[in-house]
Amino acid sequence: MSDNPAALERTSHAPASSFGLLVAAAGVVYGDIGTSPLYTLKEVFSGHYGVQVNHAGVLGILSLILWSLLWVVSLKYVLFMLRADNGGEGGVMALTALARRATAAYPRLSTALVFLGLFGTALFYGDSMITPAISVLSAVEGLDVALPGLGHWVVPVTVVLLIGLFLIQKHGTARIGILFGPVMVLWFVVLGALGVHGIAQRPEVLQAINPWWAANFFIEHPGIGITILGAVVLALTGAEALYADMGHFGRKPIAHAWFALVLPGLVLNYFGQGALLLAAPDAARNPFYLLAPSWALLPMIMLATLATIIASQAVISGAFSLSQQAIQLGYIPRMLVQHTSSASQGQIYIGVVNWALMTCVVLLVIGFGSSGALAAAYGVAVTTTMLIDTLLVSAVMLLLWNAPRWLAVPVLIGFFVVDGLFVSANLPKIFQGGAFPVIAGSVLFVLMTTWKRGKQALFERLDETALPLDIFLGSIRIQPPHRVSGTAVFLSARPDAVPHALLHNLLHNQVLHEQVVMLTVLTEDTPRVDPKHRSEVTGYGDGFYRVLLHFGFMDEPDVPAALKLCQGGGLDFAPMRTTYFLSRETVIPIKRFGMARWREGLFAFLQKNANSSMSYFQLPVNRVIELGTQVEI
Repeated sequence: MSDNPAALERTSHAPASSFGLLVAAAGVVYGDIGTSPLYTLKEVFSGHYGVQVNHAGVLGILSLILWSLLWVVSLKYVLFMLRADNGGEGGVMALTALARRATAAYPRLSTALVFLGLFGTALFYGDSMITPAISVLSAVEGLDVALPGLGHWVVPVTVVLLIGLFLIQKHGTARIGILFGPVMVLWFVVLGALGVHGIAQRPEVLQAINPWWAANFFIEHPGIGITILGAVVLALTGAEALYADMGHFGRKPIAHAWFALVLPGLVLNYFGQGALLLAAPDAARNPFYLLAPSWALLPMIMLATLATIIASQAVISGAFSLSQQAIQLGYIPRMLVQHTSSASQGQIYIGVVNWALMTCVVLLVIGFGSSGALAAAYGVAVTTTMLIDTLLVSAVMLLLWNAPRWLAVPVLIGFFVVDGLFVSANLPKIFQGGAFPVIAGSVLFVLMTTWKRGKQALFERLDETALPLDIFLGSIRIQPPHRVSGTAVFLSARPDAVPHALLHNLLHNQVLHEQVVMLTVLTEDTPRVDPKHRSEVTGYGDGFYRVLLHFGFMDEPDVPAALKLCQGGGLDFAPMRTTYFLSRETVIPIKRFGMARWREGLFAFLQKNANSSMSYFQLPVNRVIELGTQVEI
């Protein structure tokens, strides 16, 4: 699911050929949806939904899966959503920034869409906890098919594999990452080959291509109705990754990989499993592995385990990437972001996110114990995010693109109807374990909105005591303080006021540097900002300057490197002559109009534990002075 920004970002050694990009996209983008055949039909015919393993039931389900893949993945995401890029980037966070831009003239609508985007982002984290758990569990469960009696080892082996995967994250995945594409290409080829083998045994299964079988299923199963879509959606999990990973590979390689490799492999395998069920209904206990010849079971378990680990890696790396975007846009506190590759800016590691994900994934595996139990909880976050994508892209299409209403409205209504049906079908799962991703997402949503609102309240409180720049400069000219050599850079979130660190330094030390730079770092709603447009410099005379640095939400905010671009015109940022002054606020919750008291306390806790501006902006440790102040909100 997901705002699954990709496991592998652009690299200097990225494959230049279209075939190379196709292979890379298959490895990163399609891991999640590519491993869905491991558990989808197994869950559909598990008995929870009352679907009989007979001719009409099998063909009806296969037709539903086929046309869901064509409508949701092929039409909505590949042919439609991939065109809704924000400076080449995709995903719910980038789409939210686009929607905010589209609704700038409608403040209330803009706020509502931003909240929707934040909730979609929060749901991604909840879903990213389930994806590694269900994927690796379903692969390892093949042990019980190949070697009956080893079923009790499934959970321990899964836990060991997942813990090992999380432990290697801090060392980077660039070296093993080059294997992702070839392994996943082999995976999809094997899926297709197994499917062809199954179809050859019972070719009548191809009748399911006719959408009449999908309609007939609803006619013959009025008691099941929409509920079965809660299982069918398992075949679509990971569809949003196509959109989220657009910035890493581009629209065409992702689309070509889908139509040339992934879609055929998936459809053939589902139909092959369906053919097996027509011939042997008791194979419903694990149709994926039972479709393979007995001699191929152990190799298939190994290949499936590799494929699910790759799918999990993409989700984990996506969580790191999404967290970096959210930090840049100001929705979560600053955290230590470590770069694990000198060749790739996107290869990052965030320890807090890694260990939180690992803890939740391991607890899910131990708590649920099987892929079938997890499948009952899977889908709520996925379908809700899909619906949120449709809502956000509607605003972009109608208000930013000004698309013809006669074309846009029918298409969007179609997306709404299908997404709404899938969401409705998954609502009962909330009472079957599906509450977990919703609760996790809701908690993260509260954290993000509390942080955003708390920062706004903090800025409003600081503004009450802020000194306008023109008054300050006038007083300095009347009573000039002692000036010392060097350049002082004072960081401030407000470009129109005097930084508090500057006032405190002048108050306590009674001196000013010969060059005083008031610096504000701004994050734009575009992924990247051209270095030519990185900085704005305004000189006020007497050695005072205002500098604005612009970064995109995918940029790395390296302040010293950006300031080097500003040198000239009297400014000097020589490393040993430049000192950075930071203001660190300690929040004290009090009874004021604004947030609830508990949210003020939560914000104070987050503010206290947030990573400092020094490391976030990559400031030299030995050239930073931090001045603290207490602020009541």
